[in-house]
Amino acid sequence: MESILSIEQRNNVLLSMARLVSDQQNDILKANEKDLKGNDQLDLAMYDRLKVDQEKINGMVLSLEQLAAQKDPVGIERFHFKHENGLDIYNKTASFGTIMIIYESRPDVTIEAGGIAFKSGNKILLKGGKESLNSNLAIVDLWHKALKENKVSKDWVTYLNYDREETRAYLKQPKQKIDLIIPRGGEKLIAFVKQHATCPVIVSGRGNNFVYVAKEADQKKAMQIILNAKTDKISACNALDKVLINKGLPGYNEFVTSLVENLQEHKVQVLGAETMKSLKGVEPVSGEEVWYEEFLDYKIMLGDVVSTEEAIRMINKFGGGHSASIITENNTEAHAFMSAVDAAAVYHNASTRFTDGFQLGLGGELAISTDKLHQRGPIGLEHLVTNKWYIYGNGQIR
Repeated sequence: MESILSIEQRNNVLLSMARLVSDQQNDILKANEKDLKGNDQLDLAMYDRLKVDQEKINGMVLSLEQLAAQKDPVGIERFHFKHENGLDIYNKTASFGTIMIIYESRPDVTIEAGGIAFKSGNKILLKGGKESLNSNLAIVDLWHKALKENKVSKDWVTYLNYDREETRAYLKQPKQKIDLIIPRGGEKLIAFVKQHATCPVIVSGRGNNFVYVAKEADQKKAMQIILNAKTDKISACNALDKVLINKGLPGYNEFVTSLVENLQEHKVQVLGAETMKSLKGVEPVSGEEVWYEEFLDYKIMLGDVVSTEEAIRMINKFGGGHSASIITENNTEAHAFMSAVDAAAVYHNASTRFTDGFQLGLGGELAISTDKLHQRGPIGLEHLVTNKWYIYGNGQIR
């Protein structure tokens, strides 16, 4: 890899990109309209991810401006040790080098994820889905204009217009050194990348998120949180899929009946465990398969448990390791739940929709990792770095 760009160069490119996206947004919208017309058979979640509107354009511009305002994540001292022999030893953050981002549907990834990786001092290889090709090419053209304006080689942002077979071949034998791959998409895409990649992969995994309504829950809070987490944005990986309700909840039947009615008012299909088949509006489902499923649709699964321990066991067995929330006024119970649940983000009395880099104070995200190495949860600017040891001596030998 060539020398890392200075922080001034990186920031100037990001600010140029923000201005170009704002000034030439009509070109992006026209390209996106072409993609939408060519993919009219997409399911609801994919269509929502593919569509670019004014709100998404504004989000792109804002994310670029915020990235430019953030501190340089490269070269930050993490550790310093003075050896007894006089060696001066530092550990500092460093860029990965070249990062490949493989993603489906979402043209905004071309800006937001690309921007975070670029600000972190990395060269970017973008491989978007065929369904968003026109949108992605329009945005990459703006990246190249922003780079050219600042006298930076356009090789810092490259779009790989490959089909599936070409992508497989490239992953197995890349034409240049790739230091990290980040897939953004469904389980099939992630499995495809992990199977064929020859370098480290950060898994941006599935959601399949849970809310547990405990015995001491504030039922008004529970109702609001469930409705928000399920219906605010069904295509998001932090959307709610499963609800577990403690059978000891006061007025259990009344609460569930009201919950089902509210969900149906929002056009949500309500599935339920066999134990809930007597409840009006619940479609009983037998077997375990549905508990593993991430819906990404106006669909939800309800189940009942007799204890917090049972809820924890179910979440750890079936959940995607993404997000889980407990609704309770018992702080001790909440702490036990949050400590025991194996998920990247755990909540007490709040919607899972906050598992998002911007919402959690990172100023955006490259992905939400369900891996435990090297970063779990939203991967922001400060996390998209590796580290390097700097040792200064004066002729020391061992």
